[in-house]
Amino acid sequence: MTESKAFISGCKGLTITPEEKAFFAGERPWGFILFGRNIGEPEQISDLVASLRDSVGNPDAPVLIDQEGGRVQRIRPPIVPQYPNGAAIGEIYRRDREQGLRAAWLMSRLHAFDLMRFGITVDCLPVLDVPIEGSSDVIGNRAYGHDPQAVAAIGAAAAAGLKAGGMLPVMKHMPGHGRAFVDSHHKLPVVDVPFDELAKSDFVPFVAMKNELMAMSAHIVFTAIDPENPATTSPKVVEGVIRGHIGFDGLLMSDDVSMNALAGNIEERARGIVAAGLDLVLHCHGIMDEMLQVARVVPVISGATLRRVKAVEAGFAKPDSSDEAALRDEFNGMLAIV
Repeated sequence: MTESKAFISGCKGLTITPEEKAFFAGERPWGFILFGRNIGEPEQISDLVASLRDSVGNPDAPVLIDQEGGRVQRIRPPIVPQYPNGAAIGEIYRRDREQGLRAAWLMSRLHAFDLMRFGITVDCLPVLDVPIEGSSDVIGNRAYGHDPQAVAAIGAAAAAGLKAGGMLPVMKHMPGHGRAFVDSHHKLPVVDVPFDELAKSDFVPFVAMKNELMAMSAHIVFTAIDPENPATTSPKVVEGVIRGHIGFDGLLMSDDVSMNALAGNIEERARGIVAAGLDLVLHCHGIMDEMLQVARVVPVISGATLRRVKAVEAGFAKPDSSDEAALRDEFNGMLAIV
């Protein structure tokens, strides 16, 4: 099998075009990510996933999706149920800790039942951000709550549910997006608080889950660490905080390189992500000119990134023998009393 390059790519529509097929075959992204624009009906989703893998000649190429619940749920009814947001799971946890952890596990296990049918193998959750009062609603009710210890516990249960279903999670947004007062899709958030304050709150869930295999970066400037660069393009944040203080040695991907929190054109952004020490550049929009820019500057996977990729590829386990109908009934029963 030809070596993959250090990026994850989206595609434009419900099927891959001849141009996309040729691009994927030639540039060999490590994986793919799906969005709402890629979702039509069940057979189409399965066919798209299979064709993406066929394009790179890898039947096991990771296919990612953001299937959190609430407003960030790419596959929706009637294909799958509408799931609650993270804040709703956090509310169950605040009422009854064990019930809350069970609800988090159940929802992720149900996501796995839904997604594995289509061949989707990676879900970009848990959201481990700890929002503060007045912060942007880009995270908002996607978060499990405001207590970092509770967020860590719920996040661990959510990750465990995915893994029980044969999937792998991606923690986000490392080292923390909860203090952003603007939406990083559009502007660059700047967090101006001391390192010690970040270490007592924002970083806590990531430290607790540092042994997970994958994480996604935050497009946020932390002035106490690097006043010049957002975490995604900051060697100081990547080495000093993510690899250092947090102790995460897993596969680190960027948040979407197309987001306007990052400066420069797409090629410059991708170059900065690689230079900062991230393992993979994530490009989501399916815009071919941008995809070509990313592919020009990302390297073939090697070295520490190759080691981390191999750990991820070895991390997929066979799903457990859970009864789907019984778990759905249990989960719906929990939601009925919220």
